[in-house]
Amino acid sequence: MTTTPRILVLGTGGTIAGAGASATSAAYQPGGLALEAMLGNLAALGLAAELIPQEIARIGSQDIGWPQWQALHAACAGALDDPAVTGVIITHGTDTAEETAFLLDLTLPAGKPIVLVGAMRPADAVGADGMRNFANAVRVVSDPAASGRGVMLVMGDGVLAARDARKAATSSIDAFKSFPRGAIARVTPAGLDWFGPPHRVGPETGGAARYAWPESLPRVAILTAGAGMDEQPVAALLGIGCKGMVLAGMGQGNAPRVVIEALAKAAAAGVPVVRATRVDEGIVDRNVEVDDDALGLVAARALGPAKARMLLMVLIANGITDAAEVQAAFDGG
Repeated sequence: MTTTPRILVLGTGGTIAGAGASATSAAYQPGGLALEAMLGNLAALGLAAELIPQEIARIGSQDIGWPQWQALHAACAGALDDPAVTGVIITHGTDTAEETAFLLDLTLPAGKPIVLVGAMRPADAVGADGMRNFANAVRVVSDPAASGRGVMLVMGDGVLAARDARKAATSSIDAFKSFPRGAIARVTPAGLDWFGPPHRVGPETGGAARYAWPESLPRVAILTAGAGMDEQPVAALLGIGCKGMVLAGMGQGNAPRVVIEALAKAAAAGVPVVRATRVDEGIVDRNVEVDDDALGLVAARALGPAKARMLLMVLIANGITDAAEVQAAFDGG
């Protein structure tokens, strides 16, 4: 006997719930469509699932922050513990979807599937992609093989792991890329093909949450390197109480010598510093052009600045500030 999947749908707004002045207008209001109205529009698709709506917010994802993350985490944790719930879909704006997905992936166990889904065109636009993306998300969450994969992002017929997903284009329908591992599955409303076994159920973690959910997140800033800059921005960030810093550096996470020296002084004073790159794609390795061992700095490896900041905030909130321990977390798969 086949049981109909029961899926909790958490709405936060974003373009997938956006409404424009007309079907051909470039301007629109993110989150202008209530979650229940959006799900009503989806009823015509005949999705083989019971959708349980819970609206968290109706905002553009550029405005998401601690209150919404707390609510999302609590709702997801409750769904994971509820035997009647198959999994969770979170409708989310694309601008910060990678950050929300990664935060939840770091702090929730990898049991039932949790999928973030968004759109690059508002719901009432010509060629809107939200309905297809949502139908794809339903297919992913409904599949028993989706368990043990942690939090995922479904966009453009791809299924991306939270650690790898990133927005790489401002407006293209295929705006998301996955680095370094590529998509973990391809999905359409009619089919789903996984490219490998679940990656969060190995002997290292057993699918458990990697880190405890914090009471709050510390202030961590991203400093973008540029030619000719001096060290004063580092002092300014320390002056406003940053507990950690991520360098969006040139090339392999580099910056002018005076900036690297200032960051090393911050690290020596107990402020963890991670070197990421402003380059679109690539690995930041240790001790290549910058002597991380001598300077007490951390290499971001495959994480870009946005996700490096998120991981560093979670680490600091969990009391992990030693450079070697922070580096081990960035080295993890």
